[in-house]
Amino acid sequence: MPAVLCGGKYLVARIVFIGAGSVEFTKNVLSDILTLPGLGESTLVLHDIDAQRLATAEAMAEWMVAELGGGAKVEAHADRRAAVAGADYVINEIAVGGHAATRTDFEIPRRYGLRQTIADTLGIGGIFRALRTIPVMVGLGNDLAELAPDALLLNYTNPMAMIPRAVYQGTPFKRVVGLCHSVRDTQKRLASLVGVPEEEVSFVTAGANHQAFVLRFEHQGRDLYPVLDEVIERDPELRRTVRVEMYRRFGHFPTESSEHGSEYLPWFLHHDDQVAHFRIPVEVYLRWSEENLDTYAETRRRLDAGEGVEIEPMMELASEVIHSIETGTPRVLHGNVRNDGLITNLPPDACVEVPCLVDRAGVRPTRVGELPPQLAALNQTFLNVGDLTVRAALEGRRDHVYHAAMMDPNASATLTLQQIHDLVDEMIAAHGDLMPEGVR
Repeated sequence: MPAVLCGGKYLVARIVFIGAGSVEFTKNVLSDILTLPGLGESTLVLHDIDAQRLATAEAMAEWMVAELGGGAKVEAHADRRAAVAGADYVINEIAVGGHAATRTDFEIPRRYGLRQTIADTLGIGGIFRALRTIPVMVGLGNDLAELAPDALLLNYTNPMAMIPRAVYQGTPFKRVVGLCHSVRDTQKRLASLVGVPEEEVSFVTAGANHQAFVLRFEHQGRDLYPVLDEVIERDPELRRTVRVEMYRRFGHFPTESSEHGSEYLPWFLHHDDQVAHFRIPVEVYLRWSEENLDTYAETRRRLDAGEGVEIEPMMELASEVIHSIETGTPRVLHGNVRNDGLITNLPPDACVEVPCLVDRAGVRPTRVGELPPQLAALNQTFLNVGDLTVRAALEGRRDHVYHAAMMDPNASATLTLQQIHDLVDEMIAAHGDLMPEGVR
């Protein structure tokens, strides 16, 4: 609920971090919340199933509050239900299975000859990340329906087109919005390329998360796409990126980076020459995941030594959503929500990414209408995999895991049907108890 002004002071929110042991992300959001006007006296509630990481997150939050001298309160709970009871906002940042599960998502497909880059959104990696995450999210959604029915669940965990959908489709709790930086980063990048201040550019961007497209790109009524075309024509390095290739083929600029976007499609990773030409960094996420472990270790060392952490406001999307609702400051942000006709040529029960007005009234998605048919067709192949994966998890249908993998563009371009079947079996066995009942 929005803050109430009482005696010149905001009585602010109970903000819960699920997966708070992801300390770098938690630090970024805390830096915002503790410095944004009207939020500095929030109750900050931390939850993680890893006791050591939870203790690290608690020490970090306590240090930040003390350093800034604010009135925020910090709680840490190993029990999720205790953490979410009475919540106003719940920020989800879990990674079920951690680094070990991520390694599995790369190592087994690699043995079958399947290349991946990030493996958290689509493909075999995205399917299995969803399968081990959805049971946890269903539990969280049921807890919120019982203990905090008016809370807003702000999800950061990928695969974004599947996780919010699993909550609103598989639990009584419907107040869930997925947040991702890809649209914001893309719009900033495009404005920079054409040399126009971002705040002066009119954008309309929509589609599936990590496969949304910039539908309108204008400055004072002038279409900026021809300007972008001139920039691309002058720069051969830009032309050696997957997202520019997709723009040139489909007519609208995609929101996801080249390394990420390449693995949602059948045309790139299966071909050695395409990997080389477009400089696709295969398995780059494994390196990032290992760097995250190093970042956590360094954060823990600094806290143990009394050195603290850097407090640097990052304007994370979750922070901005909370600030807009609590203070009435209007913003337009992109959220991932149930379609319900927002994009008329995509399924109504799909999770889509659209502009949302955020203010005291909450998060209000805007209707986009029809996507260009070629973009809707591409999104549909993306959403098909997610639909089957969510059904597999919610219905306990192992056969739908096979179906999802068979429909995946990268897997189907690389492997035979029997190889896909065998790979799925091996992945299910490797992830074991993390898989939904009926799947394992």
